[in-house]
Amino acid sequence: MIELKGVVKVFKSGEAQVTALNDIDLHIEKGEFVLIKGHSGCGKSTLLFTMGGMLKPSAGAVRVSLQELYLISEKERLNFRSRVSGFVFQSYYLIPYLSVEENIRVGNELKGVSITNEEVHDIAKQLGIGHRLKHKPSELSVGEKQRVSLARAMIRKPQIIFADEPTGNLDPENAAEVLRYLNKFKEDGGTVVMVTHGNDADKYATRQIKMKQGQVLAE
Repeated sequence: MIELKGVVKVFKSGEAQVTALNDIDLHIEKGEFVLIKGHSGCGKSTLLFTMGGMLKPSAGAVRVSLQELYLISEKERLNFRSRVSGFVFQSYYLIPYLSVEENIRVGNELKGVSITNEEVHDIAKQLGIGHRLKHKPSELSVGEKQRVSLARAMIRKPQIIFADEPTGNLDPENAAEVLRYLNKFKEDGGTVVMVTHGNDADKYATRQIKMKQGQVLAE
């Protein structure tokens, strides 16, 4: 499903260089719920974005669903991501002047993916925000905003959801609800890769990857 071989990522700032990922080898199977943990700055999010096709490594290979992600063009990689993966972030990235329904649609339709009214209503109902479709983000609770973000990621029925601290801004009750939805996605055959610094998702995880200074310490 996801395979990394010898992945290195070096960021340059003037004459200085920072190695964010240092020779990472990793394999994630279909249907796993994998947590990536470690202190701030250890490379967790860099690893997530690299395996998600959003950040080209300095060296090494990233293969997702048998596709070598960084041997294809940026346009091909965008098309691949739109078919295969969905992303959920700590900051919801909702457009404030659009309704919930429009926010669910917009990220997909900008990529040329057509979304039907039925699909929008179905996913909103599943996530408990069906009654909020005409509301603006400012009228939503933080938990509802994250569920809109989830709906946007899940509506295309992706194979993989990459989640970067998706519960970081939520209270325990809303965090638990988001995790239940992610686990349901996994139980329905999807794969979840989630960056987190907490322990709330431990009970759902099939595996935990611990990082330090750009390296995988243990699984």
